[in-house]
Amino acid sequence: MLDWKDGQPYSNRYGDVYFSTDSGLEESRHVFLQGNRLAERFAGLRSGEVFTVGETGFGTGLNFLCVWQLFEQTATAGATLDFFSIERFPLGDEEIRAALRLWPELASQAQVLCANWKRRVPGWNRWSFAGGRIRLTLAICDVADALPELMGESVGLGRVDAWFLDGFSPSKNPEMWSPEVFSGIANASRFGATLATYSSAGWVRRGLSEAGFTMQKSPGFGRKREMLCGKLTAVELPDGLTIPQSAIVIGGGLAGCAAAYALAQRGVAVTLVERAEQLAQGASGNPLGILHARFSAGVNPLHRFVLASYGHALSQMDAILPVDNTLRAECGLLQLAFSDAEIKRIGRLVMLDWPIPLFEAVDAEAATKLTGMRMERGGLWFPSAGWVVPPALCERWAGMSGITQQLGHAVETLTPLVSGWQVAGQNAQGQKWQINADIVVVCCGHQAKQLAQFEHFPLTPVRGQISALPGTQESIVLNSVVCADGYSSPAECGVHIAGATHSFDDEGTDVRSTDHAVNLARLEQHIPSLRSALGDLDLDQLDGRASIRCSAPGAVPLVGKVEQGLYCSLAHGTRGLLTAGISGELIAALACDTLPPLPMTIVVELSPEARLQRKKTT
Repeated sequence: MLDWKDGQPYSNRYGDVYFSTDSGLEESRHVFLQGNRLAERFAGLRSGEVFTVGETGFGTGLNFLCVWQLFEQTATAGATLDFFSIERFPLGDEEIRAALRLWPELASQAQVLCANWKRRVPGWNRWSFAGGRIRLTLAICDVADALPELMGESVGLGRVDAWFLDGFSPSKNPEMWSPEVFSGIANASRFGATLATYSSAGWVRRGLSEAGFTMQKSPGFGRKREMLCGKLTAVELPDGLTIPQSAIVIGGGLAGCAAAYALAQRGVAVTLVERAEQLAQGASGNPLGILHARFSAGVNPLHRFVLASYGHALSQMDAILPVDNTLRAECGLLQLAFSDAEIKRIGRLVMLDWPIPLFEAVDAEAATKLTGMRMERGGLWFPSAGWVVPPALCERWAGMSGITQQLGHAVETLTPLVSGWQVAGQNAQGQKWQINADIVVVCCGHQAKQLAQFEHFPLTPVRGQISALPGTQESIVLNSVVCADGYSSPAECGVHIAGATHSFDDEGTDVRSTDHAVNLARLEQHIPSLRSALGDLDLDQLDGRASIRCSAPGAVPLVGKVEQGLYCSLAHGTRGLLTAGISGELIAALACDTLPPLPMTIVVELSPEARLQRKKTT
């Protein structure tokens, strides 16, 4: 909890101030910006280059806002910034707003940061600012857990160009200033990376020297006589990666449009190829999609991936598809405790320390008030969840400047070239076509198996059907999404969307009355008040939509590098609305050699290369 002392933010946990009582803003500029020569280095960037700042101790976010402001003032057009920061005990929504009100000249940046702050989740968070030019990756966890997820194979092989060592005083927070932390910082740094810290303690200087930094004392800020600056002196290694200038993304659904958007934000010229005549004609074409994140008390990579995806999806949609109750609604979502297993899962979840805006446990009475309809059970209430129109999201992603759409173009072959790839096929008129690009990203679901490079991938088609249920005077009181082993939306344009069935190895897209019966039976079992309110329904007359999702073993998507210059984002299953955005961001980061939005253990778990290699050795 944030406390105040003499008008300044103060931590009772560590018994220390967040920044200098003389001027936190000027201290940040003197110690961290000038100490790392950032104005000079930003001005020297070339278009397309990325600069990465690392920070131990996000605190109020003041350092980040100062860097953001300086980057926009001095950096070359076309250059981008990654800012990675670690914070074990993040401030609350009102606390960070109150702290940042001290600096009116940063008000515009602070307002945007605070809007994203409410979307934070435990673990890694990736938020974009300034039209995607500035990316903040905030790791809400212990520094000892965060740094190994950044490390290169050895000193000098990391990605960070400049470090801010800004934890609370070494004497009051020694875990942030340990030899293990110094070693982790060195391993996460590029050759020639710099660091700066307000501390001038001898043991801090010696520890950083032992980690590989050449250290020197510099004039401190305010009443502090000295501070420390350093530079990594590891052996320089050649950079073998060429940043792509062009990309072909195959697939015009959520996964493909998200990947195209992320690459275009980095200045890559993207050609988005889709076999249908319009975007989002497959599983991404449902009239309504539910933003549904099912968390677990476990910490395996899939659970951490879902958690990071949820926070990222909310933040990204805020920027490109704001809540308007026509294309996206933040109406809240209730996960019902509908079985003994769910009751146990929810019980374990609520025992952990979660940010208040994320979810809360509710009983049946509270659930009834929140949803507007009688609920027989309680569960978990997600106030920020709701529904989205997936085709509209695809259009926003694919409408990014720098993306050319090639609709009605079926892909038949991928051919590696001496430099780059060639993609060839036929258009809707039967005419042959081919396009060359530096990289290719395959995002076309189970149809990827028709390409030679993906025929051995463990991709399974899964049929799913939704039912469009006409609302009644009694049913339209439902004002939020309700989920059990199926779901129902509120009545939008007079229709509830309920679903979805789940049939493996079935590629039929005909709408079936038997599947309508399955969806209605789930409503009867879990939300009987809604089923009763809908009245008599003729299954043969109901509208609906069937589409084919793509799944992989363990329900873990395949996202990342397949071979040199070839990437994929596949097998998102029922989670595509949640996971496509951060997966596109991951592919862009890997292709452009920038900081990934996810910790390395998750990157490896998603990696097609790593997954297929593990399969060969087992």
